[in-house]
Amino acid sequence: MKILVVDDEKDIQALFQQRFRKEIKEHALEFAFAYSGEEALAFMQQHNQEAVLILSDINMPGMSGLELLKRIKEKYEKPPPVVMMITAYGDSENYSTAMQYGADDFLTKPLDFAILKEKLKSIPL
Repeated sequence: MKILVVDDEKDIQALFQQRFRKEIKEHALEFAFAYSGEEALAFMQQHNQEAVLILSDINMPGMSGLELLKRIKEKYEKPPPVVMMITAYGDSENYSTAMQYGADDFLTKPLDFAILKEKLKSIPL
């Protein structure tokens, strides 16, 4: 399964590679990283929307994760990628907006990787 992680914090790549070392080595998961909403959209266009899952931070400079979510759900209809929003702020306003825009799930930082791994098991390939 190909997963696109979108977060303006560059150290997120090393964290995901460490936490999913076994799954990456076994080729069960493949990660790509974008550090802005704009980079994520460019990746989706260049790679023919091959990401099955997108994990996106909400609070990023430039295009927010919510705006990215809205654009993804408007543009990529078939098959729609699963989009999980990630935020350090578990406030109801962000949650409501994310769900209104079509988010499939909502996670809070710091990420509980055990919970994320369980959620990944339920995503159809």
